[in-house]
Amino acid sequence: MDNLSSLSTPRAIPQPLSQRTSRQRRRQKAIARGLRMLLGYAVLCLFGIIFLIPFLWSISSSLKTENEIFIFPPVWMPKLPLWSNYPEALDYMHFGLLLRNTLFIAVLSTVGNVLSAAFVAYGFSRFRFKGRSVLFSALLSTMMLPYQVTMIPLFLMFQRLGWLNTYYPLIVPAFFAHPFFVFLLRQFFLTLPRELEDAARVDGCNPLQIWWRIIVPLAYPALATVTVFSFLGSWNEFIGPLIYLTDQKIYTLSLGLSVFKSSYTTQWGYLMAASVTMTLPPLLIFFATQRYFVQGIALTGIKG
Repeated sequence: MDNLSSLSTPRAIPQPLSQRTSRQRRRQKAIARGLRMLLGYAVLCLFGIIFLIPFLWSISSSLKTENEIFIFPPVWMPKLPLWSNYPEALDYMHFGLLLRNTLFIAVLSTVGNVLSAAFVAYGFSRFRFKGRSVLFSALLSTMMLPYQVTMIPLFLMFQRLGWLNTYYPLIVPAFFAHPFFVFLLRQFFLTLPRELEDAARVDGCNPLQIWWRIIVPLAYPALATVTVFSFLGSWNEFIGPLIYLTDQKIYTLSLGLSVFKSSYTTQWGYLMAASVTMTLPPLLIFFATQRYFVQGIALTGIKG
């Protein structure tokens, strides 16, 4: 009877040693992968905090008195925040006028950079012609020239054109395709399948219509990247306005902030308040286009 009951009771079948070993290895790899990700995020958070400290200190200093700014050891939170520093500083430096001037230059320069770079990049990526590689290499080689080399010739050229003390020297060059933006967009255009162009040609589209109706709508991530770079460059431009602008009524924010610093050298609270206010528009634009910006940076390096 005992023998029959023992035969009817199912027994657990032991797993082979190789299966248990492979399962342990997979578990160990998953744990190691999780630890590497945790370490990576910790390092990124650490560097993010380090880079964020100067901006936080600027915000803190903009709400302090002169004594609290230079006190040692430093005090992060003021005892009584001086919110009046912001309206007083913006009123002293005529922030509304400078903001309007800067936005006018930045928007037109961004439009020029995006359109011209997209047009030139389309030609380098889609058309096959003799000497294309040589011309593209020559275009990229201009990125090696520092601005100090071309500054005096450009000044003399704009002087003969009668463009000094106008916005033309700050806007017109943007419509002649910056080589860095051409490189970014060309890399992205190379990833687009040529079958789309063939289908558009069958439907009767010419090259200009293909560029505007097919290529440009598909290149939103790369165009967003160029837009952010171009806007930030125009917004923070200081050397150009310093050289070409002499009338304070057409100054930009960066130039006006420099004049404000020289005029109110001891008013550090006002200076920090104006600096923080000037930083806000680029931050808002970056966060609004962050998803497309990161996607564009990732996709422009897929194909060489």
